[in-house]
Amino acid sequence: MRYRFEEFAFDIDRRELHRGAEVVSITPQVFDLLEYLIRNRERVVSKDDLINAVWNGRIVSDAALTTRLNAVRAAIGDTGEEQRLIKTLPRKGFRFVGQVREAPEVAGQNPGDAPESAPALPDRPSIAVLPFENMSGDPEQEYFADGMVEEIITALSRFKWLFVIARNSSFTYKGKAVNVKQVGHELGVRYILEGSVRNAAGKVRIAGQLIDAVTGAHIWADRIERDLTDVFALQDEVTVAVVSAIEPKLVQTEIAMAARRRPENLTAYDFYLRALPQSYLATREGLADAIRLAHRALELHSRFGGAAALAGLCHMRNVLFGYAGDPQFDRREAVRLSRLALSVDDSDPDTLAAAAVISAFMIGDCESEIEMADRAVALNPNSFGAWSARGWVCRAAGLPQEAVQSFERAIRVNPIDPLLHSSFVGMGIALIELRRFDEAIVAAKKAQRQKSSYWPAYCCLASAFAHRAREAEAREALARLLEFDPAFTISAFIARGGQSNAKLLIEGLRKAGLPE
Repeated sequence: MRYRFEEFAFDIDRRELHRGAEVVSITPQVFDLLEYLIRNRERVVSKDDLINAVWNGRIVSDAALTTRLNAVRAAIGDTGEEQRLIKTLPRKGFRFVGQVREAPEVAGQNPGDAPESAPALPDRPSIAVLPFENMSGDPEQEYFADGMVEEIITALSRFKWLFVIARNSSFTYKGKAVNVKQVGHELGVRYILEGSVRNAAGKVRIAGQLIDAVTGAHIWADRIERDLTDVFALQDEVTVAVVSAIEPKLVQTEIAMAARRRPENLTAYDFYLRALPQSYLATREGLADAIRLAHRALELHSRFGGAAALAGLCHMRNVLFGYAGDPQFDRREAVRLSRLALSVDDSDPDTLAAAAVISAFMIGDCESEIEMADRAVALNPNSFGAWSARGWVCRAAGLPQEAVQSFERAIRVNPIDPLLHSSFVGMGIALIELRRFDEAIVAAKKAQRQKSSYWPAYCCLASAFAHRAREAEAREALARLLEFDPAFTISAFIARGGQSNAKLLIEGLRKAGLPE
């Protein structure tokens, strides 16, 4: 049976939710919850009804049920405030109130049967994760491999810039020999992730490879070996390892393709991709170029939230790094652009992360910013940007221990991110405020090795060395800092913002000899 409401098609037999031509990726529990609400749309269903139907009567907290209902609403473009499709009746339950049309399922072809009707590539990066091959011959490993692939699909689906094929479409290829280019054509995706699982001597070895389905080029390949202990914990660990490897590879590949395109063919997304590496440079010229390219993207697509958020971050860095000719202008632009991004999509984790950092450093209202950062990491626990942003917001709010934990999580989920140096510096500053000066030196040196021209690393080193009474090293770090910014002083540092809870950092800079 297929149910249609608004622009959605809800296919019970194939367990797929479509929005127009796009498959909306949702977890099995969210699918079951939506199915129960639609099938029982003529009545109000209670919490107990939902728990019995979806969780088979297991004890489920109100918070867990609310989380799943919010996920259902998000998948179908509804909200708890709007309640356009799912209405909450206080102390009664819930009811699906959208207009639903029923349509019997028409027998169709498998994905491999109709190449001429294959969908076009979407206007953003697209990927399908195929079922991993069980190489061990052990049926138990089949369940493990399938569960792991489902986790990877779910984790990738949390990156809103990425179009991910739903599990049910990907798993139609299970047990079949496939041609990657053909699969990419049939599913309408640019990238294919495939792999295998082998169990031997109490260990599980997972091999994976990411392939450009258009060219056939291998973008990434690796093997992950772990002890087979807690299966679910192992699935989580492998999911983080795979996603943290391939997500930045996808970004790098997309940036490289945008850089090769002819200027007359550039789209708003191409301008955004070209702006990203310029913003990574963290130089005056790099930030200026990133702002210019992001605004070109906004000229072509005025509601491009990602471009607005990126431009806002660059204006903020102009202020913090002392590059701004008119700091008040850059402050206003940073805040304006972050609010524009939020108006486009206030449930996008990257947008929330950017807005939280901008508001924390440009406005200083850290309580609401922590809430935004918490929402960002809840929406995408595998996002380096969300965890790094939470670290910076906690650091600005005077919560250094929380900041350190967030930066550690950011580094774990993406150990090769081009902005890793920034997280190491943030961690170093928070460690200084915790009086863990030796650890701060280690973190700042890691940032220095990642990017030797990133002057905040020398700021952190000068302060930490001074606190440890390592005067010569403190003076050397301060000299390097002043090479990058000869006008850097204590008062200038404070005026740039966000330093109200960095008292020990500033005290160390004074000890190192930084002028007032």
